[in-house]
Amino acid sequence: MNIIDLTAFRCPLPLVKVKLALKQLNSGQKVRVLLSDPGSKQDVPRFLKKVGYHHEIFKLDEYILALEITK
Repeated sequence: MNIIDLTAFRCPLPLVKVKLALKQLNSGQKVRVLLSDPGSKQDVPRFLKKVGYHHEIFKLDEYILALEITK
């Protein structure tokens, strides 16, 4: 599983990078995304739900949210 650390980026760049990463995944593959920006922590899961990607949310600490996304 690939891990993409987007904690250094602010909205909307994490959402753009997640979209690009999802295009490169094959069916059944997983990617873990790390987010810290408050806007991105809301926008990315909302986007995943809207387009129908299965994802699990893990809170690593009070600042970092991890998403495990399956295509």
